[in-house]
This record gives sequence, C-alpha cells and structure tokens, in this order.
Amino acid sequence: MMKLHCFGESGNAYKAALTLELTEAEWEPVFVDFFNGATRTRTFRALNVMGEVPVLEDGDLVLSQSGVIQDYISSKTGQLGGRSAAERRDVLRWMFFDNHKVSGVAGPLRFNTNFLPEEKRDAQVNAFLLMRLTSALKILETQLGETPFLTGAALTIADIACCGYLYYPEPFGFDRADYPNIDTWLDRIAATPHWKHPYDLMPGSPADRA
Repeated sequence: MMKLHCFGESGNAYKAALTLELTEAEWEPVFVDFFNGATRTRTFRALNVMGEVPVLEDGDLVLSQSGVIQDYISSKTGQLGGRSAAERRDVLRWMFFDNHKVSGVAGPLRFNTNFLPEEKRDAQVNAFLLMRLTSALKILETQLGETPFLTGAALTIADIACCGYLYYPEPFGFDRADYPNIDTWLDRIAATPHWKHPYDLMPGSPADRA
C-alpha cells in the first residue's frame, strides 16, 4: 500500500493523489498539517529535505515533487504516460510548462489571496502573478481548442498536472467562464472514472478546520 503525504488544500498534492486514484493504485493518504507547521518539523524534513508535500512512500522508496511522483505512478501502472516515445516527450513538455507557468504561478497566487494574512498580502505581487497566470491559461485555452486533451485524444499525467489548481473553489483570478475550452476540458477530466474533487480525495480542507 503506497502512502501519500498530503493535505486537501495543496494543488500539487492533488496532482499526485488524482494520478493514484485514476490509475486505481492501492494507496492511502497521510495527512500533513501544513498550516500548523508540520512540514517544518525535523521529522518531516528527514522524510523530505525540501519541506514540501506531496511525498510518496512505496515500501522503502520515498519520492517528492509532484511531477516525479506522477511519472513514477504512470511508469509503475503503465497508464497515463503516452503511447509512444513521441507522446511521452509531449507529456513531459506540458508537465514542465505546468511547473513553470501554470501551477508554479497559480499556487503562490492562490495562497497569497486566500491563506496569507491580509496584512501580508501585496497587491502588486499578486497582480504580477495574475498577469503571468493569465498568459499561461491562454496557451492552454489555445491548445485545448485543437485537441481534447493537452497531448491529443487521451488523458495523460500532463492534463492532471495542468489542472491541479483549477478545480479549487477559492478565488485567485481564474474563472472557468473566461476559458470555454478549459471549462470543457475540466468537465471532460471530471467525467473520467474514479475522478474526485481535491477536498473529497485528500484529508484537510477549510471545512475540516471550521
């Protein structure tokens, strides 16, 4: 049984959790109390020196970084990784794009505008992040006007990576109504057997803390 150290609000953890769920892998979540400093403890840093979720444990193997975990699950299950070397390279291309341009911007923006204390929020920083995110979303919108999924006709871990933050309800400048191709794509992913919303898939959510 694989273990995924995660918490519900983490879009990066959601990428790993959803990949596990859609491949029907045997796994269980291990709640990480991020908002009370769990990732800064000596115990967690011994597990992942980077002090971040997600972390996957599969026996003696310990992996961190969502893209690495997704790649491992895809390789282990033979699913969601593309059907040829060329498709595999395209999957990686979109995952690197996500890391740098989509989740790498959406994550900080969503945190800054929803979870950071108001007195620490910087409007100029958030405006810059929103500009970067909007540019990246326009690229996704263009691609998804040409293909049902980012790399073609089939769902891959590239789609799961790029959608990681886009199902969350907290406002951070992304409105599905502004991106009809992304909106249809998100519905298409959500119609995949075993799909779950992040707050239904992982422990820890605003409702849990209420």
